[in-house]
Amino acid sequence: MEEVLVNRVANSVLVTINLESFYPEGEVMSFDLKDHLFMGLILKEKEFREALQAHDWSRYTGKNLAVFCSEDAIIPMWAYMLVASYAGAYARDIVLAKPEQFVELAYLKKLAAIDPNDFAGKRLVIKGCSDKPVPASAYLEITRLLQPVARSIMFGEPCSTVPVYKKAKTAE
Repeated sequence: MEEVLVNRVANSVLVTINLESFYPEGEVMSFDLKDHLFMGLILKEKEFREALQAHDWSRYTGKNLAVFCSEDAIIPMWAYMLVASYAGAYARDIVLAKPEQFVELAYLKKLAAIDPNDFAGKRLVIKGCSDKPVPASAYLEITRLLQPVARSIMFGEPCSTVPVYKKAKTAE
């Protein structure tokens, strides 16, 4: 009698979460406030407003915008608000961060939109391998978000996982 091979991974109740799917889409561009500082130190409101009005905001269409100041200057909070008010109509996303920090903040923003109740009582595998860089903070955050509701959380691939969390059995 011929033995039938059964794919136990395909038939399992594991739910795989691929954090790579949360990677931000689109190019990341920068907007450095230092280019608008008087003498490299001070942001003057009138001149700043004029510069923002003259700026070609359409070049950020469909792109992500990292807003920051590379100089050690005191920037009033309204300056960031003004940049957002101009760029908001064009940019896909706007974050107050240096361009290299954008991916991490975008991950955290997308993970915050997850409804943990969608994973209540489930056995979860947080996929470990990816083609795009997934920051360590994303692994920490997904665990923090889902641990209160998940039955178990594992890291890796369904065929080879590292246990991270397992809900204690309660007396019924």
